[in-house]
Amino acid sequence: MFTTTLLTLTLLSLTLPSSSTTDICIIGSGIAGSSVAHFLRQYSPTPTTTIHIFERHPVVGGRMATVTIAGETFEAGASILHPKNYHALKFTNMLNLKVKGPSASDSSMSLGIWDGQQFLFKTIDSDSKSQIVQYFVSFVNSIRMLFRYGVSLLKMNNFVEVTVDNFLRYYESKESRPVFSNVEDMLKWADLYNLTTRTLEEELVGLNFSPLLIQELITVIIRINYGQSVRISGLAGAVSLAGSGGNLWAVEGGNWQMAAGLINRSDVTLHLKEEIASITNIGGFYELNSTNGNSYTCQVTVVATPLDELTTQFTPEIHIPERKLQHTHATFVRGVLNPAYFGLNSVSDIPELVGTIESPKLPFTCISVLKEHSANDFTYKLFSRQSLTDELLDQFFSKRNETLRINWGAYPHYHAPEEFAPFILDGNHLYYVNAFENAASTMETSAVSAENMARLILSRLAGQQPLGSSGLKSSTSDSNLQHPEL
Repeated sequence: MFTTTLLTLTLLSLTLPSSSTTDICIIGSGIAGSSVAHFLRQYSPTPTTTIHIFERHPVVGGRMATVTIAGETFEAGASILHPKNYHALKFTNMLNLKVKGPSASDSSMSLGIWDGQQFLFKTIDSDSKSQIVQYFVSFVNSIRMLFRYGVSLLKMNNFVEVTVDNFLRYYESKESRPVFSNVEDMLKWADLYNLTTRTLEEELVGLNFSPLLIQELITVIIRINYGQSVRISGLAGAVSLAGSGGNLWAVEGGNWQMAAGLINRSDVTLHLKEEIASITNIGGFYELNSTNGNSYTCQVTVVATPLDELTTQFTPEIHIPERKLQHTHATFVRGVLNPAYFGLNSVSDIPELVGTIESPKLPFTCISVLKEHSANDFTYKLFSRQSLTDELLDQFFSKRNETLRINWGAYPHYHAPEEFAPFILDGNHLYYVNAFENAASTMETSAVSAENMARLILSRLAGQQPLGSSGLKSSTSDSNLQHPEL
């Protein structure tokens, strides 16, 4: 039995009383914060609600950002979207953004699984531009992978499909979908909770997956998408595997545009370069004090950024399960790889995507070609668990024209069984949308959590007597959304 409020509420009943102005403050301008603002406006279009978003950086987007290498723009953070990420698709269409689907070269990208000494497996490749040739090459590679990993490949696809189908329940109509007050009930309702109680490895072994498939291909996928091993929780692992399928897409020009567009459409007062230093419950309202010396009073406060490395002080103190963020170091290089490092004779022999197995001796998790400019000029992206020194990079590369490093506190460090922070941090109106990230961390899961959060806030406000009007003591608004390049 779920401790939730069934959404039999009409849109009218979610509209706040017109006699009171409600100030809602959102900390964080990534996909979670911008989606909360969007859904609050969608479900309660009353002009008596004022929404403020605070962003400590000079640009919006959070972990969605781009980099520019030698005049070319590439995704630096959250990069790919699944074809069934329906919130992201709706945002993209609503904001008149352009979908960037996989190119022909992306679809035929060669893969190599590297163990530090040799390639355990390599797909074959062809320079031919003929679609027939590329189709034949793809077919041969599928046969080779099936021969190596057996029917477990088909089991993997089924495992992912079942998980995705369960996740699709979050798009059902509001009339048939509860408002969830905690992550556990939200997962149980969609038959996803049990996957968070066991590791991915335990799940796959229980399904009689081939050990070779787990040790090689699945490990490669998990290391690329989450920078971790198959000992992550089963749900995060399934989501990661879903991100290795076909027809993946992104927003042309950068996924950050979804956040920027949602904020622009949601009648938000945006406070850029303003970090919230403290949040204090002052009896029915929250006082937010920023590092800029400003003070704000809000009836509702939504934390839409991971609390794990946030320095904000809460009074009274809040208590959430201890959680560490998994840092992924993204290194972008314009240059050319050294084939001798991989025991090869030519740059053309190096797979376009080099994935790695789990080994403490391996300095990187993956290397991928972002763009081939010429036969000896490429832009690469490398992921690693620690920063790659110049000395290491000079081993990988025979030439480096430009190097850019980013340290992302990218996603939770997953384990099983998972523990979840509450959506409601204090029993009142202090909310935490990123609590859902311990289930899985993607742009879409953030949007799904944000949609539930908006309905949770409105349903709880509608069930209370108006707390009286509240006004901001000071306001610094900056609606000039900039391009979040790093």
